[in-house]
Amino acid sequence: MITTQNVCFSYPNLDFVFPDIACNPSETLLITGKSGKGKTTFLHILSGIIRPNSGEVIIDNTNIVNLSNKELDTFRGQHIGLVLQESHFIASLSVLENVVLSSWLSDKSKKEEKAKQILTQLGLENHLHKNTSQLSVGQKQRVSIARALINEPKVLLADEPTSSLDDENTEIVADLLSNLSKQYNAALLIVTHDQRLKDKFNKVVDL
Repeated sequence: MITTQNVCFSYPNLDFVFPDIACNPSETLLITGKSGKGKTTFLHILSGIIRPNSGEVIIDNTNIVNLSNKELDTFRGQHIGLVLQESHFIASLSVLENVVLSSWLSDKSKKEEKAKQILTQLGLENHLHKNTSQLSVGQKQRVSIARALINEPKVLLADEPTSSLDDENTEIVADLLSNLSKQYNAALLIVTHDQRLKDKFNKVVDL
């Protein structure tokens, strides 16, 4: 599970004091709020991409704020899955290779069969060897989900995963994220302003 306590972060002339949150394995928590309220900043703190000025972020009984940069990189690779608003793929690699790369970066293993299994589960079995530039927006988002799941994370973090999707693909991605978090027993936190997701999930923290 993931919990936070007294998390604060400051930019020049801008201070954020974030609410305490808790999300158990297999649960879904929406983090909402108007533009400028620090949603993405909070998600970056939860993932360890940036460090708070104060407070605790506890994942699987580990306060990631206290980890060294090297320890944090290792911990993130093994325990945190990230689905970002913009899909950042390596253009020279295929769909399958992009997903396998995430497993290699985590623990130097190449989980090719597992990557194929997850991509097939996400309906991408006919696209394994395509370049990611050949995919639709919705397909790219599913590849991002596969990449986030390859190391069976304890926490799955998604930043505006449906903002660029139509209603049909929004429903597909929301169901996939929810079902997969249950399958992998991962806490799922979604940063969003998408009203369609607010109507779908009832556990919400408003920043």
